Amino acid sequence: MAHEPVVLNAGPVCLRGRLVRLVDDPAGWRYRLESAERVFGATAESASQSGMSRRAFLASGTALGLAACMPGRFAGYTDAHTDAEPGDIEQTRWQATAGVLTIDMHSHAGHVIVSRDPAIGAHRPLTPVSAPMRAGGMNVICLAIVTDTVVTRVSADRKRFEAWRTPQPGELYQLGQTEFVRVKELVQREQLEIVTSAGMLMSADTQTPRAIIAAEGADFLEGQLDRVDEAFSLHQLRHLQLTHYRVNELGDIQTEARVHGGLTDFGADVVRRCNTLGIVVDVAHGTYDLLKRAASVTTKPLVLSHTALAGHPGPRSRLITADHARAVAETGGVIGVWPSSGSFRDLDGMAHGFRRMADVVGVEHVGLGTDMLGFISPPVFRSYEQLPALGAALLAAGFSQAETGQILGGNYRRVFEASVI
Repeated sequence: MAHEPVVLNAGPVCLRGRLVRLVDDPAGWRYRLESAERVFGATAESASQSGMSRRAFLASGTALGLAACMPGRFAGYTDAHTDAEPGDIEQTRWQATAGVLTIDMHSHAGHVIVSRDPAIGAHRPLTPVSAPMRAGGMNVICLAIVTDTVVTRVSADRKRFEAWRTPQPGELYQLGQTEFVRVKELVQREQLEIVTSAGMLMSADTQTPRAIIAAEGADFLEGQLDRVDEAFSLHQLRHLQLTHYRVNELGDIQTEARVHGGLTDFGADVVRRCNTLGIVVDVAHGTYDLLKRAASVTTKPLVLSHTALAGHPGPRSRLITADHARAVAETGGVIGVWPSSGSFRDLDGMAHGFRRMADVVGVEHVGLGTDMLGFISPPVFRSYEQLPALGAALLAAGFSQAETGQILGGNYRRVFEASVI
């Protein structure tokens, strides 16, 4: 990954940069030389004298050889982009161009979720949303309620949430109603505009923070299809994630033992109903088998709002394989990369997570899903005020200005406009 185009002449070419060793990269990379610059007239010996050890020099040569032997699908990593002047990539600031909307595919901003602590519950104070959105340039967030909090808890190893009891009849439906009310309170207090149609995105005022009402987990349906219609009309729901941290009536989840063999018949009916009404279908947390059946049923693009790639995810991992990602992309959909500190060390690492996802499915199928205020451990992206820094990290990772705009909102906008009437 070079600062500028590298002219190849006869004979060896010496490059100096930052050599990164990748672990379990689904795209097949083992090493990557970043911020590479050509050192003219250099040999192994002169490189050693100028500060690079012979061992490191030889290691970098081996790494570059491995990269050079990779199939053609890796060419995008080193393509020159015209958006930035040569040599200025690190200094380039990302700025949304006219007509570009930034959209977070998955957020719990404002502490909209009812607390799992029964002593706090729905009395948890709401927190600011509009100010950090304006400060960072985030235009639209998919504001997600969660409807299984009363029956899930943090696991003993504090690595995930898990279901610990069976809900009472009507309990999760009532929780959904409570959280929808909290959303309305937050929207009114923060003066957010609710997006209910594709036309509203087309005419969006970037100075007015907006929200798409979403639900993480369709547990509040409790097996009743008519509640999809109710949530659509009464609560303006336009983005529905089928499952969360309990195996529900719609299908299996990544973090628990399989029960249904994927998406249930009721889950398939919910997908069809969402397609008819105009609700984006989100398959995050669902198993690969759930996704495959949802993909066979849907007539609209699917999204998987928040995850990251892994070559070999563990049996209870929220990460996905390249095949899992491709199955979403094949519907025309988008996979949201999240800022989990378990996946990435910092924003630069997160940017390379976007890079690897884009290599697998194409830039047009990658988006941002921050899961804002939804993590157990602090993530690497904690506030919308960090959005310009993330944009700059994406540019440094080799994306163009236009591609960065696609990732930070344009791709989800396409899916929303294809799904919502």
